[in-house]
Amino acid sequence: MGKRDKVKTTSDKSVREAREKFADLLYDAAAGKVTYITSRGRRIAAVVPLSVADDALDEERR
Repeated sequence: MGKRDKVKTTSDKSVREAREKFADLLYDAAAGKVTYITSRGRRIAAVVPLSVADDALDEERR
């Protein structure tokens, strides 16, 4: 079981919502939740738990 298995849920937030609730998004990420940031209905970024980001960097380095 990898670190990614610890991701609990995902959700989408618009850029405007993300700006208004940025602190909440950080707490959610620390709790294992992935939040996708959308612009005009398209996903453009993600706020992810640190373990997910670390795994992505480790895979990139391989």
